Amino acid sequence: MTDEVIESLYLISDQLNRYLAPIIFLFGVVGNILNCLILSKRTLRSNPCALLFLVSSFIGLISILVGLPTRILAGWHLDPTNTIDWTCKTRVFIVFSTRTMAIWLITLATIDRWLLSSVKIHHRQMGNLKNVKREIFLIVILSILSYIHMIICYKANMNDGPLKCYGKSVECRMITDLIYSIITIIIPLSLMIIFGLMIISNVHRSHIRVRTRTTISTIIPSRTEELRIKKVDRHLLRMLLVQFFLLTLFCTPQAVQKFYITLKPF
Repeated sequence: MTDEVIESLYLISDQLNRYLAPIIFLFGVVGNILNCLILSKRTLRSNPCALLFLVSSFIGLISILVGLPTRILAGWHLDPTNTIDWTCKTRVFIVFSTRTMAIWLITLATIDRWLLSSVKIHHRQMGNLKNVKREIFLIVILSILSYIHMIICYKANMNDGPLKCYGKSVECRMITDLIYSIITIIIPLSLMIIFGLMIISNVHRSHIRVRTRTTISTIIPSRTEELRIKKVDRHLLRMLLVQFFLLTLFCTPQAVQKFYITLKPF
């Protein structure tokens, strides 16, 4: 690319960091705080999917609070991660690991919805709080281990990369980009698609079973508690679909970009 094009791209990046990043920061912080307040209500504490969304929102809030302020400062060329090693290492480690945790927790929520929608009792029994808490702990540990190397191999004041805070070696950059694109984006999104289709299939089957039963038996009015639980489940499923759509929309291009950087080193 010519110097003029590169300079124009840097200018666009600065403008986005200055004016768009604060808006994203505001909505992200407010949205995640509201999610935490709503999902921590007593009526939702026993719902495994609600717990997954609650932890995901809390971790997403951490990711935004650590990651976006430096992007805003970068728009004014005041980003401390460009020049200070410990801020560089701390930021990239927290942002990458928490982003991975949040995405995988949404994936687990998709799997939980599939278990709940299954006609098999054994599958429905697997979606309980005890198992979900174990899964959350496992996701947190594995996400930390996946990016612990960034504390060692990332460095500020790098001049041979797209960012000042970047991997010191080609090997470090390739490992980070491959882990991020495959483990953080491609695998969880693929699982969301697979289990999302299976949820639709299960719901379709359950509707057929309900229609069949109503033709041969008398319909017994559902209790208020059962209706409330079903209403909560529907809202959580809608929330899950919105999360999946947004993750696919914004994360897929990033996975492609990471692969491009890996296959075409600077």
